[in-house]
Amino acid sequence: MRTQASNPPRPAQTEPTGYSPCFVLITAGFITCLITANIIAVKLVSVWGFVLPAAIVIFPLSYILGDVLTEVYGYGRARRVIWLGFACNLVAVAAISLGQVLPPAAFWKGQAAYERILGSTPRILGASFLAYLAGELANSFVLAKLKLATGGRWLWLRTIGSTLVGQGLDSLIFISLAFAGTIPTSGLALAVVAQWLAKSAYEAAATPLTYWLVGLLKRREGLDVYDRGTRFNPFLFWA
Repeated sequence: MRTQASNPPRPAQTEPTGYSPCFVLITAGFITCLITANIIAVKLVSVWGFVLPAAIVIFPLSYILGDVLTEVYGYGRARRVIWLGFACNLVAVAAISLGQVLPPAAFWKGQAAYERILGSTPRILGASFLAYLAGELANSFVLAKLKLATGGRWLWLRTIGSTLVGQGLDSLIFISLAFAGTIPTSGLALAVVAQWLAKSAYEAAATPLTYWLVGLLKRREGLDVYDRGTRFNPFLFWA
């Protein structure tokens, strides 16, 4: 079987109608990674001397699944899933916040721990939401445009290239908005670079998985969407 790199450019396909089981599974995985990452990000870990949030173990998977969505189903579908993930994360945050303010039972001694682990400040939540939207939408946009520019060849170049842009924006926006004024500028810059490189390296290492999943879905779905004529406005949900 030929690899994707050797395939000639294919004609553009229009966005599919309906939602297949495979698409639903990829969407569920994407949103699960996002919400889980936001919950566990409160823990800071030390990896090879770099201080990173524990979310590093799962958040990059959302970029891999986002690449798969854009590559197979097109930018329009990926954009909807990104906004759906944003909405689901808002619901999760609202529920956690409501649980925090409800009066605890007299015998329950975990209120302080609940607030310590799950009680993110509005500043950090706002930074997280903005970084997520900017990073994921940029990642999908760059991947879709590179697919057109390369005629569908060199998937590895497109996934890694889009990740460098998306993860760069995500790391820059989140670290800057969440921690500016609380740690020195040099520390901010180091944290941004460390997260950017770690997440991008994760994506690069997962390239074989991305190739396998993309190939599997294209065969099962009979799809390989090229975004010719797509409206790339990031705020269009139904277009």
